[in-house]
Amino acid sequence: MTEATAIFAIVTGGGTAGHVNPALAIADALVAAGHRADTIHYVGSARGIEATIMPPTGYPMTLLPGRGIQRRLTVANVQAVAGLLLAGYRAMRLLGRLRPQVVVAVGGYASVAVGVAAVLRRVPLVVAEQNLAPGAANRLLARFANVSAVAFPGTPLPRAVVTGNPIRQDITALSPERDRAAARRAFGTGEGRQVLLVFGGSLGARRLNEAVVAALPSWRDRANLAVHHVVGTRDWDTMSAAAPSDSGALEYRQVIYEKDMAGALAAADLAVCRSGSSTCFELAAAGLPAVLVPSPFVTADQQTSNAGYLVEAGAAVMVPDRTFDAARLVAEVDALLADEEGRMAMGRAALTRARPHAAAAIAALAREHSRG
Repeated sequence: MTEATAIFAIVTGGGTAGHVNPALAIADALVAAGHRADTIHYVGSARGIEATIMPPTGYPMTLLPGRGIQRRLTVANVQAVAGLLLAGYRAMRLLGRLRPQVVVAVGGYASVAVGVAAVLRRVPLVVAEQNLAPGAANRLLARFANVSAVAFPGTPLPRAVVTGNPIRQDITALSPERDRAAARRAFGTGEGRQVLLVFGGSLGARRLNEAVVAALPSWRDRANLAVHHVVGTRDWDTMSAAAPSDSGALEYRQVIYEKDMAGALAAADLAVCRSGSSTCFELAAAGLPAVLVPSPFVTADQQTSNAGYLVEAGAAVMVPDRTFDAARLVAEVDALLADEEGRMAMGRAALTRARPHAAAAIAALAREHSRG
């Protein structure tokens, strides 16, 4: 079998983990549906996080030039447009050589060139949108797509089918009742402690990080509390220096990055975090109550819309970024940890929002609309 006839699907998109992880989950679901891994080709950006995440997976991969375009005239934007044109040329050649039966675009600037090339070469196109408020790339590509796989009901894209947002298999397999005790032992959490998990993505969230460190004196005497703080790479030097050397009776851990996120979610009684789409669906799959602080630095206020999906179900509390500080953190966390019955109800509500088979549903759409 030659390369030209072997490729079933190109999965494209990236720039951030919020795009790359769903792309990887969809690729894995296609393999689970019977396609060989070497027939699933991933296309991303040379500047994105995929350059680090994807190589160990073993999927054939092409990285194209380009960067995101800002909404103002800058030198960087001129360079971005030039990179996009070059990426488009290379994408056209790539699709001509590989002749995939379908293209799945998960969004982000990395998907635009391949999505447009798919339209021009008449390759069936499936768009997978993670957010309730779609990003610019998917708004463009969805106009020409055979189908739009959307994470949330009400997402304004044409030919939308609600699938949920693909998340990692180790998280979809979680059972809070079964896995909590083992996860707490793995993290070394002391007996009789409630666990607060705080995280803000791979880079971290400065507003959350500063609030947690400032709140530590208020919790210093809490022998029944453990705080697991995932700081992220951006603020690690500052936050690690600001953390007290002695946290008193409180059990406080800082990590720069959490490799075992499934274990962290299983161990926790409550999360405080941003509300990216993947985060919302991970919380739902874990049945974990949360205080959500949407990032104000995203397109179309996407994270506020995402958070509403859990808040409306009674699974989370939402606090605007501008009002979130140490005092608000302590007030929200202490109230929720003190209300076990209410917190358990929130966890059950979260599970009703879970979509553990999202990746398989998108893979099925890709197979349905492929020209094979």
